[in-house]
Amino acid sequence: MIRIAVTGAAGRMGKTLIEAVANHPALTLTVALERPDSSLINADAGELAGLGRNGIAVSGDLAAAVDKFDVLIDFTVPASSVSNAELCAAFGKGLVLGTTGFDDEQKRRIAAAAEQTAICQASNFSTGVNLCFKLLDMAARVLGDDVDIEIYEAHHRHKVDAPSGTALSMGEVVADALGRNLGDVAVYGREGITGARDRSTIGFATVRAGDIVGDHTVMFAADGERVEISHKASSRMSFARGAVRAAHWLADKSSGRFDMQDVLGLK
Repeated sequence: MIRIAVTGAAGRMGKTLIEAVANHPALTLTVALERPDSSLINADAGELAGLGRNGIAVSGDLAAAVDKFDVLIDFTVPASSVSNAELCAAFGKGLVLGTTGFDDEQKRRIAAAAEQTAICQASNFSTGVNLCFKLLDMAARVLGDDVDIEIYEAHHRHKVDAPSGTALSMGEVVADALGRNLGDVAVYGREGITGARDRSTIGFATVRAGDIVGDHTVMFAADGERVEISHKASSRMSFARGAVRAAHWLADKSSGRFDMQDVLGLK
């Protein structure tokens, strides 16, 4: 059995990850982590996830548990995730990283950690979303410069970064297929007298409301027709199942930086 540690164990995604690990025949949860100041330190991780007691007490110290897991699954916040990546690198532990919103320096540190251990990092671990990435590449290459491209995404009110990491990844896939640099052509929202649309741009629209798990649509709009590629998530379990699949795939890798496209064999 591959031993798994889950960070953010008391959060919405953490609880779902604990359930997904419990449902995987080749994985076993051995470490559950929360912030050191959390009131839930020493609580039973299985009870937190609504599964009943599993005997795994929530800990606030990843370093103290480093001998108890093979792969860490981290969907938390950038600062914490970077520190965890560097600890995993120091001890040769695999890392499945679903956190988004990293700045350039944090990205550099994660890349450096991947030189020492295996890291699977993705903006979205859903199998369906990763299939959409493949379809987006195909659509962009076929439709080329004859369409206007807009990306819409919606998430729950608690999400702190915008646009979502998934929306940005979709934009990068499309821009790469068209030979554009997303940083040069992205338009993040519009207001006032904006003038006619520049066809080379890729627009982003963001919604934060209620308990929306995650909706993404990329529109390729031409005169007389449009193509839309959409993914709608109704449960975090779609992300969690992909993450545990990635953890299982990553377990025998010694170093390198991978993503969900590697896990699914889509490259």
